[in-house]
Amino acid sequence: MLEVEFTTADVARTRFAFSPLWEAVAAVRVLKYPGDHPLHAGWAASARDRLATAGVDWGLLSDLVPAVRIPAFLAPPPTTPVPDLDLELRALRATPPQSIREGIAHLDPSPRLDALCQDPEKQLAGLAASVTDFFAVALAPYWPRIMTIYEADVLYRARRLLDGGLTRLFDDLDASLAWDNDTLRIAHRRSSGRRSLSGQGLLLVPSVFIWPRVFSLIVPAYQPALRYPPRGVAALWERGGGDAPAALAAVLGKGRARLLAELDAPASTTDLARRTGLSAGGVSQHLTALRDAGLVDAHRTGRYVLYVRSRIGEALVAENGDRHDRRDRRDRHDRPRLAHDDAKHR
Repeated sequence: MLEVEFTTADVARTRFAFSPLWEAVAAVRVLKYPGDHPLHAGWAASARDRLATAGVDWGLLSDLVPAVRIPAFLAPPPTTPVPDLDLELRALRATPPQSIREGIAHLDPSPRLDALCQDPEKQLAGLAASVTDFFAVALAPYWPRIMTIYEADVLYRARRLLDGGLTRLFDDLDASLAWDNDTLRIAHRRSSGRRSLSGQGLLLVPSVFIWPRVFSLIVPAYQPALRYPPRGVAALWERGGGDAPAALAAVLGKGRARLLAELDAPASTTDLARRTGLSAGGVSQHLTALRDAGLVDAHRTGRYVLYVRSRIGEALVAENGDRHDRRDRRDRHDRPRLAHDDAKHR
């Protein structure tokens, strides 16, 4: 059991942040130990194929990600709430050699890790390039959906924080957490003891690829952080498919609305044509229009181009789906009353 002490200053400085670099590191761990992450099995199989097709070399990145105790320097806590990957990689490239040696001391030796210690500047630059390629192929097509889950979770957590402070915030953050008397208790498998946040506060970082565990980082050189699985992660890989909402079809046209509804997972033009019954040429024209409107993003994977909804497209489909659900519930609620009224007038 790890116990984390909060002071008044720590409570005031507790905040949320996102980290694309950490998510890439966590995704590598899923690929290395897929049996621990059955939720992401479909993604893992697809990502492995795409990484191989694109020729991405992520050997050093893999060596740095063990089953436990990932080196802190590999994904330092973000310094801004919503950093981009390039900003985080600049911090990685600036890692002091001593931090590297200390960080990898517990890892299994390998020629790549030896090279990292012997020429850290060169190897860190190569590592940053590898992370960039890995993210582009394995994560970027899904990033709008992941960001949607992040933002929905943080909004939910912020409301709980306003309603009841840290007690209510941590109450359902994760089953391994318990808040009591200004202390956060974390049921870690291998970490124990009592730590102080020293007035820095706690950085809360949602992460889809760490499910079903939490990861904490409380060491002097970095902002104390807790990475946790956000709400809604179980539905991340579910495919809605089916017909597009009628209201969306009325604005975009039936074909484009159908494609937008289908793109809750990355797909190629050929795949979309097969699933929708539209011609490949028609799909291509619709996708170009949707991309020009900012509703769809395209990501190249080797010889293939995969399309997926953008964040704007995600929000548009989700909002139309929510309205459809609310209308259905209202209709079901009104139907018995209307039937009763009809009976009275007969």
